[in-house]
Amino acid sequence: MNDPVGEIPPVTDPRRNAPLEPETARRSAAPPGKVAVVGPGRLGEALLGGMLRAGLPPGNAAVVVRRAEMGQPLAERYGVAVMTLAQAAAFADVVLLTVKPQDVAAAVDGLAALDALPLMISAAAGIPTTFFEKRLPAGTAVIRVMPNTPVLVDEAMTVASAGAHSSPADMDRARQLFTAVGKFMVLPEYQLDAVTALSGSGPAYFFYLVEAMTDAGILLGLPRAVAAELLVQTALGAAVMLRDSGEHPVQLRENVTSPAGTTISAIVELEKHGVRAALIAAIAAARDRSRELGAALD
Repeated sequence: MNDPVGEIPPVTDPRRNAPLEPETARRSAAPPGKVAVVGPGRLGEALLGGMLRAGLPPGNAAVVVRRAEMGQPLAERYGVAVMTLAQAAAFADVVLLTVKPQDVAAAVDGLAALDALPLMISAAAGIPTTFFEKRLPAGTAVIRVMPNTPVLVDEAMTVASAGAHSSPADMDRARQLFTAVGKFMVLPEYQLDAVTALSGSGPAYFFYLVEAMTDAGILLGLPRAVAAELLVQTALGAAVMLRDSGEHPVQLRENVTSPAGTTISAIVELEKHGVRAALIAAIAAARDRSRELGAALD
C-alpha cells in the first residue's frame, strides 16, 4: 500500500516567487544549549562538526562512544568531552542518537535505566518514536530525524517528526540544531520512511548516476578527470537552477530538449530502458527497507 499523502499548502518565497514546503527553515544561528552525540560515526561526527562550525562552544558538546579509544581522537579533534551515557544525560539539553539501527536497542537499554532524560533526537533510519517512548522513562520527549550526508558540507536536508511527548519548544531546538548544517523540514511521522528513501538515501542515487555518466564519458573518449569535472559542474548548475528558478523539472528539461536534437535522442533511450520506472521502484524498495528496520525492533 502506498503512503498516505497529506495536502500541504504551498508557501511563497518572495525572493523568487517559488513554492516552498511549510516549516522549511534554514538559518545560521548557533545551536542552543548543550548537546551530547551518542554513537558518533560518520553522520554523528559530521553533525557535531557542523554544530561547532555554527558556533556551538566545544564546552557545550560531548560524545558517547562504545570504546574509550574511539573517543580520544574526537576529543583531540574537536575539544569536546567524552562521557558515559549517564554522564551525557545529566550534562546535555539534547541527546542526539546517531547509532546504526541495529545498535539502537543497546543504546536505549542503557538510557532506560536512568531516572529522567533530556530531549532525545534519533537519526536511526526506520526506528519510530514509539520504540523509544515505550522503553525510556515515562514522558521522555523524542524527535525522529532523517538528515543526509551533505551534512558534511553544511548542505544537508533534514526532516523531523515529533513524538507524543515533544513540545513545540523541543522541535524549535531540533530546528536550531539542524539548520546549522543545512535545511530543515517538519513532517508527520508516517512520511518519514518515504523521506528516508528519497532524501536520506538520495545522495547515493545522484552519485550512482554521476558514476554511470562518467563511464559514458570515458566510453566516448574523454579522460576520466575531464568527464568528472564536466559532470560535477553540470550537476551543481542544474541543482542551483532547480532551487532558484521556480520552474518545474519538466520545464527545465524541456528547455534543454530541442526538436530532433541530441538531448531528445538521449531521453528516448532512457525511456526505452525504463530508467524512470527503475528509479521509482528503487526508491520504493528503500522505503520498504526503512519500514522493515523499524518493524524488526518494534
